[in-house]
Amino acid sequence: MPAQPDDEHLRFPDGFLWGAATAAYQVEGGAAEDGRGPSIWDTFCRLPGRVRNGDTGDVASDHYHHWARDVEMMGELGLRSYRFSVAWPRVQPDGSGAVNERGLDFYRGLVDALLAAGIAPVLTLYHWDLPQPLEDVGGWPNRDTAYRFADYAAHVYGALGDRVMYWMTINEPWCSAFMGYGNGLHAPGFRDPQRAVVAAHHLLLAHGLAVDSLRAVHPGGRVFGIVLNPAPVRAASSSAEDVDAARRMDGVLNRLFLDPVLKGGYPEDVIAVTSRTCDPVTRASSPRPSTCWASTITGGLP
Repeated sequence: MPAQPDDEHLRFPDGFLWGAATAAYQVEGGAAEDGRGPSIWDTFCRLPGRVRNGDTGDVASDHYHHWARDVEMMGELGLRSYRFSVAWPRVQPDGSGAVNERGLDFYRGLVDALLAAGIAPVLTLYHWDLPQPLEDVGGWPNRDTAYRFADYAAHVYGALGDRVMYWMTINEPWCSAFMGYGNGLHAPGFRDPQRAVVAAHHLLLAHGLAVDSLRAVHPGGRVFGIVLNPAPVRAASSSAEDVDAARRMDGVLNRLFLDPVLKGGYPEDVIAVTSRTCDPVTRASSPRPSTCWASTITGGLP
């Protein structure tokens, strides 16, 4: 009979923050209010056939207008933390340049209300809603986007850094890179595996640049992290082909992101595979089709 867990093993550590999380485009609404510019999701949702029923985030749950009551409900639920994302297009409608203070005012009010309710704000700087003007000049495959992100992060930190302790830079960059540029299921909807590889690198670069920027302003007392979405990968059998397939899948799903963050560099086997050419139409690669990791990770391309 298996051992029964005791109360001690079921206890969460002191200081553990129970909470809930949202993403700006999923809840805020107010898509064209107070100077907010369009994001890649505003554009993507209007492409025929890309989103079920043609739904958009124009209104969503209208958090932009009901945030005060939403915070009250968080308190009623007993939440101790609330993770939310800042909409880059609300702060910088063009993705660079002038800051929209009306957009920052929304987050100032939200953070103040959370703190007054005893709820720790956990701020995510990027949850997939790239300003459309930045996509128009190349998006995440354009290296300059990483530098624009670091600038944007500094602006948000300047407005909220005195009150927010927990900062997340980028939410699930694998999704932004491979679902946004690899298989086209997410905005901006491209199906180009090689573009996805470059986007992944620039998303990681953006994280590093932003953390350096924020730590320079506040060297201690703040938590700066990235949100990854790793998953276990196991070979279907002990055959050499399955073991190699699992290695490659683990490489692009997990180690492509974990190694740069934790070890400061990319795994050599992942570099070797991603440096090979891959035709996104024919899925042909060198030296053989099965080495085309990009088509494998994106589930194949039509």
